[in-house]
Amino acid sequence: MLNFDPDALIFVAGHRGLVGSAIVRRLRADGYTNLLLARRDQLDLRDQAAVNYWFRANRPELVFLVAGTVGGIMANSTRPAEFLYDNMMIHGTVVHASHLHGVRKLLYLGSSCIYPRLASQPIVESELLSGPLEPTNEGYALAKIAGIKLCDAYRRQYGCNFISAMPTNLYGPNDNFDLTSSHVLPALIRKFHEARLEGRPEVEIWGTGRAMREFLHVDDLADACLLLMDRYDEGGHVNVGTGDDLSILALAELIRDVVHPAARLTFDTTKPDGMPRKVLDITKLRNLGWEPSVSLEDGVRSAYAWFCEHYDDNSLRGVDKALAVGGTAPAP
Repeated sequence: MLNFDPDALIFVAGHRGLVGSAIVRRLRADGYTNLLLARRDQLDLRDQAAVNYWFRANRPELVFLVAGTVGGIMANSTRPAEFLYDNMMIHGTVVHASHLHGVRKLLYLGSSCIYPRLASQPIVESELLSGPLEPTNEGYALAKIAGIKLCDAYRRQYGCNFISAMPTNLYGPNDNFDLTSSHVLPALIRKFHEARLEGRPEVEIWGTGRAMREFLHVDDLADACLLLMDRYDEGGHVNVGTGDDLSILALAELIRDVVHPAARLTFDTTKPDGMPRKVLDITKLRNLGWEPSVSLEDGVRSAYAWFCEHYDDNSLRGVDKALAVGGTAPAP
């Protein structure tokens, strides 16, 4: 539980998305009831005047800035201007309004795609800006890097207690399962599920399957976010992950075994792999006393159960999730 007044006014920007909804669940479980939540149709986080007005009217004390426009490798590579513009505006307006209206503490959430394509592995925080970015998500990565630097700049110039965390690949309840805009794990869950329903014996995987990735359940991220809000007060950023990775092939095999064990895997090698490997060094976070608790197999099983429960929901179709601004965005 946070060492803040349980009646503190807490703004979760992006509360309907993957990360925001997990943070809301965790805050409510810990007894925090004064949560400030705004949907996209209520507050466009790209509009500085609207954000200033909302902050002046609501006076949040703590801010979890987890809103943004997000998507998988295809969405990032085909809509780079949108990903760069939306995210830079969202981060800029909320950080600036938090400064103007005396927010006690803000946690800004970025993404592990901020790191160079060929960063040393596991990736330590100091690898930031040490080399060229992965081209397929460069726009999104640049916006997230700008968000880190913005928080640090407000800390240096104005003394604001604004902190940053960079999570690895996330999954869990309220994920985006749309095949044109989702990340790899939810996309594979949907592909195997629909193949099973339709009796198809093969499931196609994008890329070679050799790329290495790390996956963190969003409930573990929510735990880390609350811990950082409570215990971390420094500049720079903190990696949030598991410290373990596996190949996309191994991930696909795990999901196959959970969802559609009879399926065979095929690979479309005309599609990009993205970064060859991406696993975070989480020593900094571990030194604060945090460890992940959800195993990948247990997490995939629970994510699949959630997917099955909501399979017919329009929210799985991806339009709102991929183009989300403000309160509806799933985090990276």
